[in-house]
Amino acid sequence: MKTRTFAVGAALAMIAAACSTDDETASVPTTTDATASRTIAVEAVDYGFRGLPTEIPAGTAITLKNSSETEIHEFVAVRLPDDETRTVEALTQLPPDQFAPLLEGVETVIIAPPGQDGFAVVGDGGLTEPGRYAIVCVIPTGADPIEYLEAAAASEGGPPDVAGGPPHIVNGMFAEITVTP
Repeated sequence: MKTRTFAVGAALAMIAAACSTDDETASVPTTTDATASRTIAVEAVDYGFRGLPTEIPAGTAITLKNSSETEIHEFVAVRLPDDETRTVEALTQLPPDQFAPLLEGVETVIIAPPGQDGFAVVGDGGLTEPGRYAIVCVIPTGADPIEYLEAAAASEGGPPDVAGGPPHIVNGMFAEITVTP
């Protein structure tokens, strides 16, 4: 568990950097684009994702609803390298120097405060590139939602500096999905 916590900590810094945006128009994705043929409604719970299929067609948009009463959650979709065959669960067990480089292909990030719909802060919520994805939430357990959002907005590309426990991924908040052509 200790190795996993350190690996996830390194990944947290990379993903949090990808979460900052100066785009004030970021919103829940729509399917007005001709390539977005469907929308999947995903529910974030303490600590997992409900309603997320294992396979979706390219162009599918994701919406996120957070059913937690206390925890802020995120849906971070990271495209894995084509030659990566290990499960996402196995990848979360890697040491930081092996795990962090696999998280460079962030396609979309949706953040959802407790009891609310999410909003995209990276991408538009769509998954357009075929391949295998790790879906993770790396927000610290017990982080104050308002403090987290304010810190993320002020972070200028760095990870939000907020109090909390281990990232949600350590509690099992990760999934794997394949986007098909």
